[in-house]
Order: sequence, then C-alpha cells, then structure tokens
Amino acid sequence: MDLLTVNQQTCDQDGLCSTVCPAGLIDFTKGSFPAAISEADELCIRCGHCIAVCPHGSLNHKDMNIEECAPNRQDLLLSAAQTEQFLKGRRSIRTYKQKLVSRESLEKLLDVARYSPSGHNSQGVRWLVVGQKEELHLLSEIVADWMRYMLDTMPEFSVGMHLDKTLERWEQGVDVVLRGAPIVVVAYGEKDNRMAPASCTIALTYLELAAAGMGLGCCWAGYFNAAASTFPQMKEALALPDGHQSFGAMMVGYPKFQYKHIPLRQSPDITWRL
Repeated sequence: MDLLTVNQQTCDQDGLCSTVCPAGLIDFTKGSFPAAISEADELCIRCGHCIAVCPHGSLNHKDMNIEECAPNRQDLLLSAAQTEQFLKGRRSIRTYKQKLVSRESLEKLLDVARYSPSGHNSQGVRWLVVGQKEELHLLSEIVADWMRYMLDTMPEFSVGMHLDKTLERWEQGVDVVLRGAPIVVVAYGEKDNRMAPASCTIALTYLELAAAGMGLGCCWAGYFNAAASTFPQMKEALALPDGHQSFGAMMVGYPKFQYKHIPLRQSPDITWRL
C-alpha cells in the first residue's frame, strides 16, 4: 500500500502538504497532485502534518486514515485573553479533597497528554498510575528513606535543599512527599533514549494543564521522582520494565481550595536579537 493516497476529486492542488512536511517527503509541482518520494515510507516520522493541514481532507496516510482524524474545531479555540489567564492562573495544588479520581477521568487526562510533542515524533512516553492508599504510603516511606540516605551521604547538598527540615516534618506526620494526593502519575521511558527525558517532561506538562479543564489539580512530585530516578529501593518498588526509568511524576487530585488571584512573578530576563 502506498504511504500517501490523494483524492483527486477533492484535492485543489495547493501543495500545502508538501510545504509543511518536516522531512520534505512530498513532491509537488503546481498543476499536479502531490506524491510521496520513493524513500518516504522509511523516512516518514508519522507526525500527521500533511493530514492535518489539508483543508479538504483529500490526503490519506496508510497509518493514519483521515476518517479517524478529528476536526480541529475553530469554535473551541481559546482567545488570547483566555489563554493568558489560564496559563498565568495555573497553580501547583498541594491540598486535595478526600475525593477519588475515577479511572475514566484519568484515561481522558492521559488521552490528552499523549498528544504532547516529542523529538522525532518518537512518542516514547509510558505511564504508571498509582492510586492505592497503601501503595502510595509505602512509596512515600521509601522517599523518606531516600532523604535519610541523602543526608547521610551528601549532607551539605541535602541541607542546602532543606531535606533535613522536610524529613523532620514527615516524621511529625506531615505528608510533605505526596501532599495527600489520591493519585500519582509517573511518566517513564527507555533510559538510553535521549529524547525520553524531555518527552516525559512535556507530556506531564500537558497533563497538568489539561487537568484544570476537568476540575482537577496537579503538582510535580519532585522528591518522589528524585528517589525514583536514583534510589534502588524506589526503583524496585515501582517495578518499571527493564531498561526504563522514571523521568517525572505528578500528583493528581481535586483541589481543596480555589485561588482567586494571580501572584506576581519576576520580570523575564530577555536578550533581544531582532
């Protein structure tokens, strides 16, 4: 089967698909129909740009049927003001309602996160979702053990990161590790994949932003992921597939409070070369 097929009845021969192809795999000459070059099947990264840009749905990719590609609805686009408030108003949520997050909600959240960009469209992010109280507490205990290990082996660095104060609060019964979140989502990938760290970070950012539209709140689980990345006991407890590593973790739950104002931030440090 050809990589690309063109509906010549609807194609208006505008060449948009050829123009946007990041690898230059589509030949186009004005007055003709677009066609994939001979090496296209091997070189194509399956990004879908050619499918997405065609205004008439005239192009089909053998791995991406146009019938299955949802329309990009213009009536749902955010305005500039809405986008600005949404992004500036984002809060890291560290206090959660005692309310379960349904599997259906989490599946919707991850369905959005899978559309995040990844290097070479590698889509190498994999997910671990933990929501059992007993397991979350066990993992938090291991994070506390990691803090003790760090204070013993790298005291100057650890005190500089306030791990001593954090551990003290944990031992007093304050959940400074997962903040009482009912769900932790771990993004992981192949540890030797150079694109995996950035891909996981971007995917988790998508997840965090998408959560707001579902009434959910998130916070990056920094202590959790630090232990998951380096601490043997934590790696064993997570039981990720061989050759894989955690590259980020996110707490997820329903926010206990609503935030009414946008706090100040430092002015951006910009070097202009226009």
